[in-house]
Order: sequence, then C-alpha cells, then structure tokens
Amino acid sequence: MEQLLALRSTVAGDAPADALICLNWSSMKLELDYSNAVNLDAEDLAEQGIAKAYQAVLAALSPYVAHPAVVKEIIDDEALSYVVRCADSEYVICSPALPDDQGQSWGRATHTLFKIINDQLSESDYKLYAINGGNDLMGLLLTDSECEAARRSLGHKEDWPYIPTLEHPWYGQNHA
Repeated sequence: MEQLLALRSTVAGDAPADALICLNWSSMKLELDYSNAVNLDAEDLAEQGIAKAYQAVLAALSPYVAHPAVVKEIIDDEALSYVVRCADSEYVICSPALPDDQGQSWGRATHTLFKIINDQLSESDYKLYAINGGNDLMGLLLTDSECEAARRSLGHKEDWPYIPTLEHPWYGQNHA
C-alpha cells in the first residue's frame, strides 16, 4: 500500500537535510491527495469483504505494526449472518437479529474494519481515517495533526477525514 505511505512522504519530505522546513501543523493547511487513499466501499465490506480489504491495507501497516492481527470471517449462508473475529473481539456485521433497512450493515462493516486496524495502530502516531462513506468510502493513514490540517483545508465538513463509529445514521462522518 504504497499509496497510503505516499502522503507521509509528501508531508515529511524526502528533501536533503538543509532543505527541510519546520512545519507548524496548528496553522498549516493540508490538501489530501485522494490518489493515495485506498478504496474500500462500505457495501463491499458488508458483503463479506472485510478480510479482503484488511489484506489490501496490511502492507501499509507494516512500518507501524510488528505483528498484524489475524482477521477471520464467519459466514453462515443459512442463518444469513456475517461475523468477523480479530484477537479477542467479535463483530456481527449481518444477522437476522440486527436492523438493516437503512444500510446499517455498511456502517457496522466500516466501523469494524477501521477499529481492527486502528486498534493495531494504537502505539503509532498514525490512524486510518475514513474519507467519504458508502460506495465512495476510502481510507488514508494520517496523524492527528495531519487530519486537523486537512480539515482546515476542506470547506465542507462532509469531506473531512473521520474515525468511523457505530452511531447510525452517520457512523462518525461529519455532516452539516
């Protein structure tokens, strides 16, 4: 996932030491390079795609996570359920017992993937932030300072990077 790391290289700079500039994140604006984001698509995640998406992001985590967690999907076609296990946690994405009339499985799947990844990044300065939602969902590794700088650059709150939550209907995405 060179794409996720490219933003880091752009922000940190690979210039010679005498060309480095001290960055003040509190006043700096940062435009996100969306070409560095990983397309995740919440619908794909909810339709038994969390493990596949996790594998796609895993390479980008290697500088920050020494021992990546194992993600296991439990799919029961007869019971119409989709459950994801990682470490000691179990996440129910789809089940007849859960509401899904307004795309809640998309929100649960998004939250699950980002939680699994961000739990592993807890010792790092980086987090995987969500950009957009639904079919346009993307993930981008940012520090908190980079996220705040990006928010100052983006005029619409809906475009701001965010950490997904389980709160329906926005699941952590900023809105007007």
